[in-house]
Amino acid sequence: MSASQTRTAEPIEAAETLAFAESPVQLLNILEWASASEPGRCAVVVLPPRDPTTRGQLRRMARLARESGHQVRWQEARGGAGAPPRTLAALAGPLRRARRLVVGDPFSRYLQLLLSLSRPRDIVVVDDGTATMEFVSQLANGERLVRWHRPSSRGAAGLLFAPVARRAVHRLSPAPGRTVEVFTAMPVRPLEGITVTENAFPWTRRHFGLPRVTRGADLVGTSLVETGVLREDRYLAAVTDLARQHGVTRYWAHRRESAEKLRRLGEHAGVEVIRPDLPLELVARRGPIGDTILSFPSTVVHTLPRVLADTDVRVLVCDLAEGWFTDRVTARASGFLSAVTATARGTHGLVSLPAPQS
Repeated sequence: MSASQTRTAEPIEAAETLAFAESPVQLLNILEWASASEPGRCAVVVLPPRDPTTRGQLRRMARLARESGHQVRWQEARGGAGAPPRTLAALAGPLRRARRLVVGDPFSRYLQLLLSLSRPRDIVVVDDGTATMEFVSQLANGERLVRWHRPSSRGAAGLLFAPVARRAVHRLSPAPGRTVEVFTAMPVRPLEGITVTENAFPWTRRHFGLPRVTRGADLVGTSLVETGVLREDRYLAAVTDLARQHGVTRYWAHRRESAEKLRRLGEHAGVEVIRPDLPLELVARRGPIGDTILSFPSTVVHTLPRVLADTDVRVLVCDLAEGWFTDRVTARASGFLSAVTATARGTHGLVSLPAPQS
């Protein structure tokens, strides 16, 4: 029996705090929240996706969580038709006993299902990236939870799931006898009844110490092509131009970027493509990292200035041109990306670079 199978079979001991992570960044921010809040030992349930790169990063993050004293259960929730009912049966008891739930992706249907089956006294939402900004906005406006880059129209599956989604939104809203906290590095507007706690990444900085900083520029990759937001040809041309103009030598790939796109990017832009083994916040803190970091609108334009606040590393945000977007992109999606850039300038004083004209 493999180590992962053994861990899947391990029961979750009674814990007041039950946390769920579906991505490496969620698990990192669970560790940051636990470090800042001092809730004692958490029970963390990892619900891994099928993507091998994400699974690899999650395994490394799970090891860090165990080393920090937390229980970790690796739960294969997506491994065939029998996996969901087995997962729900395994988690029913811990969900009933937990006083506090910590979740990283309120847009996830799996998490919404788990939330609808629980009655916690406290809910904590930790960052899964810039989507936290959209979550808080939609919650404030009483809207249905829809990811910013997806159309809002309902399909048959959405209509069937709607009652579960409504119950989950109810759980995520403050009510008598229930508190809600948002633990975030993102700029979010305060909501009545919800506590917003700033994530300054103290656990990351303490765990890794000062990074080794090298001369030159690094560019942070994005999965906006893979999610259908940007045209691949325009993205490759933009990265090539930025690499030439700013002396970029390393390209830190997003975990969802396709291998074929990265191969073409390496050939066209002449950069070393690196697939990080951990979230970029940890990779940057561990080093080596360039003294200038370029990024398109993404989570890192809000997290890296915090993670690297005690260094001389500069973070620059690169504007997007209208001609780069695919036909499926809505005004809501392009407006959201503009807001990510604008808030990074306003919150962290980042300099924005004009979009390359290629």
